[in-house]
Amino acid sequence: MSASEASPAEFPSPVAIFVAIGGVYVAQSVIGGLTMLGLPAVLRQQGLPLDQIGLLYLTVLPWAVKFLWSPHIERFRLPAIGRNRSNVIVMSGNLLCVAGIVAVGILQPAVLLPVILTLAFVALVASTVDIACDGYAVENLAKRHHGWGNAAQVGGSYLGSAIGGGLFLVLVDKIGWQYACFIMAGAILALSLPFSLGPAANEGERQRSHTPSLAATIRRPEIRRGMIATGLFVAAQKWGLSMLGPFLIDQGFDLATIGLLNGAGSMFVGLAGALAGGALVRMFGTRAVLAGSLAVQALLLAGLLYAGLGGGMPRSATLAIAIASSSGIMSIGFVALYAQFMDWSDPRQAGVDFTVFQCMDGIVSIVGGLGAGWLAERLGYESLFGGAAVLCIAAIVPIFRLLRRVG
Repeated sequence: MSASEASPAEFPSPVAIFVAIGGVYVAQSVIGGLTMLGLPAVLRQQGLPLDQIGLLYLTVLPWAVKFLWSPHIERFRLPAIGRNRSNVIVMSGNLLCVAGIVAVGILQPAVLLPVILTLAFVALVASTVDIACDGYAVENLAKRHHGWGNAAQVGGSYLGSAIGGGLFLVLVDKIGWQYACFIMAGAILALSLPFSLGPAANEGERQRSHTPSLAATIRRPEIRRGMIATGLFVAAQKWGLSMLGPFLIDQGFDLATIGLLNGAGSMFVGLAGALAGGALVRMFGTRAVLAGSLAVQALLLAGLLYAGLGGGMPRSATLAIAIASSSGIMSIGFVALYAQFMDWSDPRQAGVDFTVFQCMDGIVSIVGGLGAGWLAERLGYESLFGGAAVLCIAAIVPIFRLLRRVG
């Protein structure tokens, strides 16, 4: 019996699930924040050029192609007869991630290739863990709780970014790279414990008639249209912010200040945005929230463009715009988008369906990250911010129409 067909009494405690999956999502975002927010600022401070820093986006590659092995993970996680193996996948994967971050701590960040290869391995493992965690969440949460599950995911991602992109930079500034990485590894291990010891560890045996497959996902027209909408939204929201850390370094901000920016922005503004996004979706619907978030993001990118042109903007205003764009508006929009992911996913193979959407996110992020570094290095940040603002406006109508057909 699927989660959508089960009676409420058959579900584990929703609160226990929120805590368990929230811990995993925070842990994964510690890794992502360290890689995509913390490390670029460290490398720029050490004098590396922007196009080399952009190579860090290659570590997103496993997140972009994990749909290739997601059916195998789902078939292992949900055997025809037996216990749900989500806990086995998550626990073993998180231990490997901890080992990888410890290895990164031993390496020096300026020796970029070994660091990238190690972080790519960590990303490969973390993306596999994510397949199991997403599938478990959709499978075990009743539909009426999807919004809260999504809040745990998006809110957890911002809290993790606050740790990996904020606290990490402060620690690097105060105690050095190696010990900062070791502390991050310890945090990842601690955050994985609620899932490892929680309801996922007490699954009973079941019989399952459905065999998860990628073909079953692709055959559904709503998923195909949803993938296009996802690609447009991610490009519009993320591409302009890919070089935000290096931009702030070049504006004269130090690592500790950027760390506090990432930390405070993610922990407070991002979490507040996630909660506000859930409320706005209930009040106005997904399409309106996505369109509104793109319009506001365009205005914020215009503000960064003005700062990059040397318009005399106060430093505090530049920081405020950076927080609002990277944490506030981004979290509101992605709450709406990821809530749609959960609704579109089949509980019998949610790890596959949800993964397809996330892979579109990852592919678009890689293209944007690599392209943003190249563009900013050769044409300046102004071209990056200005082009992204135009893209935000241009994407509103197509996304609105696509979601109308999908819904």
